[in-house]
Amino acid sequence: MLPRERFISALERKPIEGRVPHFELVFYLTMEALGKVHPNHRNYAQWEQMSQEEKKLHREDIAGIFLATAEKYEHSAIFVHPNPTTFEETVKLLEILREKSGDKYFLMVHGDATFGIPPGEKIEEFIYQVADEPDKLKEKAESMVNKALARAEKFSRYPGLLDGFALCADYCFNTGPFLSPSMFAEFITPYLKKLIQGYRDMGFYTIKHTDGNIMPILDQLTEAHPHALHSLDPQAGVDIAEVKRLIGERVCLIGNVNCGLLQTGSEEEVIESASYALKYGMPGYGYIFSTSNCVYTGMPLKRYELMLEIWRKEGNYTTGE
Repeated sequence: MLPRERFISALERKPIEGRVPHFELVFYLTMEALGKVHPNHRNYAQWEQMSQEEKKLHREDIAGIFLATAEKYEHSAIFVHPNPTTFEETVKLLEILREKSGDKYFLMVHGDATFGIPPGEKIEEFIYQVADEPDKLKEKAESMVNKALARAEKFSRYPGLLDGFALCADYCFNTGPFLSPSMFAEFITPYLKKLIQGYRDMGFYTIKHTDGNIMPILDQLTEAHPHALHSLDPQAGVDIAEVKRLIGERVCLIGNVNCGLLQTGSEEEVIESASYALKYGMPGYGYIFSTSNCVYTGMPLKRYELMLEIWRKEGNYTTGE
């Protein structure tokens, strides 16, 4: 099976043989690993002044970085971050990736259109709208979803180009969701359900990402019917063993290796966290190995590579398991 096929089997919670699939939502350490600046860290202020040949070379370079990362670290999927971020540039980048790798990797792009935790300068405005203009806020939520589905419909006109969407609106702090469960059910869940169902109807897979303590809204996230939940944040007390027990038969689980320990913990703590995620995520299939967020700037590369050592040793299904 190709990495993409194994990734899809995990999303569909089907049995696979061999190593459990692995990917990272973002791998920012490309300078240290590959000698290349990550595409998200590039400033394309002069993009419109570039010749078509210059633009082509930049696209080729960005695609090469994604593919080299996936190849070096055995990722089964690539979360594509186009730069610039227009639909047209996204399609061109996806086309290069498919041309160079065929169907080897599962390709996804950002696709959330629900309210996440507002940035600091916007939080008061959001609170006022919840209290004073709930209908207006719901109209906005509906509009955001409709625009996202219209964009997805445009992607669907390119068969075989895109496999799915990563939904990256963060809903939770370490203490719990930014809205109470009842308010979440009013302002988020109906629109998340509509978004995911719309993507599913077009044949796309969905991975719902949120950091923080998701336990008070775990039932609502599951009812929205994503193919997978990421990142199962242990720094917020999310225990993959408990999540697996509660919803493992209904949704694929991704993550739970503690990012904080990867950055500042001991090697023993990193090993313990990686082993724990594999031990409780793998049984019954429907698990994809990853950090509890991403491989972010400032994380020691050697710690990520240590995590992968554990994956290679302990993340293997045996026949009949």
